[in-house]
Amino acid sequence: MRSEVWQAALGLDAAGIAARIPHAGSMSLLQAVRGVDAQQLLALASSHRLPSNPLVREGRLGAACGVEYAAQAMALHGALTAQAEHSDADPSGAPQAARAGYLVSVRNLVLQVQRLDDIAADVLVQVSKAGDNGAFTVYDFALTADEPVARQLLSGKAYVMLQAAMQGGEV
Repeated sequence: MRSEVWQAALGLDAAGIAARIPHAGSMSLLQAVRGVDAQQLLALASSHRLPSNPLVREGRLGAACGVEYAAQAMALHGALTAQAEHSDADPSGAPQAARAGYLVSVRNLVLQVQRLDDIAADVLVQVSKAGDNGAFTVYDFALTADEPVARQLLSGKAYVMLQAAMQGGEV
């Protein structure tokens, strides 16, 4: 069943992605999944070119906004991972709620461009799980573009704190 979850994720479009992450409307920035497994996810984005992108300020989309693209890819990977982990227990294929994750730290951020809105090509957003201890998940991330030669736009490491299980009250 797990491989079916990963295989089905390859067909996800913007609407399918938005249904699985806590971002709605124009704030859902990813358009498609290009690759995914238990350790990593590769997504495609073109919303960086839209003047209506909610992250645009004074007509510009700064490169640091790429962290939000990576965060959404991490959220999607977490949701798909939860679905894969529960697929054997619930063969009905019903979607499973992933634990909420909170981006608590970004480290080793390297911005290799000043802005994203002037990137003509689609952007590839790659997140790779570097560690997971149940309370935190650590991801390496990178945004790249092919125009006409592949180039890295930004990269870094993100620490995501996972919501603790509710036991007898609020967390």
